[in-house]
Amino acid sequence: QVQLADSGGGLVQAGGSLRLSCAASGRTLSTISMGWFRRAPGKEHEWVATISWTDDRTSYADSVNGRFTISRDNAKNTVFLQMDSLKPEDTAIYYCTGRFRTTIQNEVRYWGQGTQVTVSS
Repeated sequence: QVQLADSGGGLVQAGGSLRLSCAASGRTLSTISMGWFRRAPGKEHEWVATISWTDDRTSYADSVNGRFTISRDNAKNTVFLQMDSLKPEDTAIYYCTGRFRTTIQNEVRYWGQGTQVTVSS
């Protein structure tokens, strides 16, 4: 079992910045990747960004590319999402997620509890 503790949300004015963190704990063989999704009020779950744990590959949704930066601390099994130039449409609950290898043959995805980000205009 893996626990993901995401934090760092809050209220910020448009144009401001926030930094989200997500620490993974629990017993696994290895981390494959970690990232973030978000859910805005009345909208579908939306993928935001992903970072590989085995190389430097990162990927971003078009809606955040150039404004958000995902990074990791391998030693602490922690992923970060630096959010700059925030817009009101970025308002959502942000969920940390990760894919972990639990056995040689098995991969499992886990989710954090979510952290609220509110951007005022």
